[in-house]
Amino acid sequence: MSKLYIVPTPIGNLEDITFRAIRVLKEVDFILAEDTRTSGKLLKHFEIATQMHSHHMHNEHKSVKGVVQRIQNGETCALISDAGTPAISDPGFLLTRACVENNIEVDCLPGATAFVPALVNSGLPNDKFVFEGFLPVKKGRQTRFLLLAEETRTMIFYESPHKLVKTLGHFIEYFGSERRVSVSRELTKMFEETIRGTATEVLAHYTAKPPKGEIVVIVEGKK
Repeated sequence: MSKLYIVPTPIGNLEDITFRAIRVLKEVDFILAEDTRTSGKLLKHFEIATQMHSHHMHNEHKSVKGVVQRIQNGETCALISDAGTPAISDPGFLLTRACVENNIEVDCLPGATAFVPALVNSGLPNDKFVFEGFLPVKKGRQTRFLLLAEETRTMIFYESPHKLVKTLGHFIEYFGSERRVSVSRELTKMFEETIRGTATEVLAHYTAKPPKGEIVVIVEGKK
C-alpha cells in the first residue's frame, strides 16, 4: 500500500539505526533526504540503492505537492533528515500534514532523537517536560524568555555551539544564576560529553572551553 514512512537516522553512531529502518529504506520507491550528500554516505554504508531526492527547508513548500501526487499514484516514500527523527527541528511537518489532509497513510518509525538521551542523562525531572527547540535569534527572543521564566516543567533546547555561551547568559538573566542546567554535546559520538551544574557553573565551563558540535540543553523548570 502506498504511504509515507518517516524514518529516523542515527545522530552520530551508525549502529543506532534499526533493522526495520534499513528494510524500509531498501523497499520504498524513493527517499526524500534533507541533504543527499550526507544521506548518501548512510545509504552507501548500508548498501541501500533506492532513488533519493532532495527535500529541505528551502524547497519543501514547492516539492510537497509533487510528492503527494506520486504517493497517490501508488508509490511509497521514505523521508529522512541528516540525523535523528524528521520534523523535530527538521523538515517533515509540511509533508506529513499534506499526506494526512489527503488521507495518505503516514507511518513514523521509532528511532534516534537527540533530546531524549539528553533529557534522561540530565538528572533533571523528566516526568513532565516541554520541547522548545531552537530559540528565536533576535525577534521574539526576549518575549520567549519572559514567558519561559514562569515555566515549571523541565525545558529542552537545541543550540549552536557559537551561541551557547550567550544563551547560558540569558538563562542566568531570566531564570536566575542557580537554575540547574545540563548541556549534552556530540551525543553518541566519540567526544560525547554532558556538563551539569548551575547556570553560572555551566557558563563558566563553556566560557573557558568553547564548545563544538551538536548541542542539547536541558533546563530545570521554575520551582
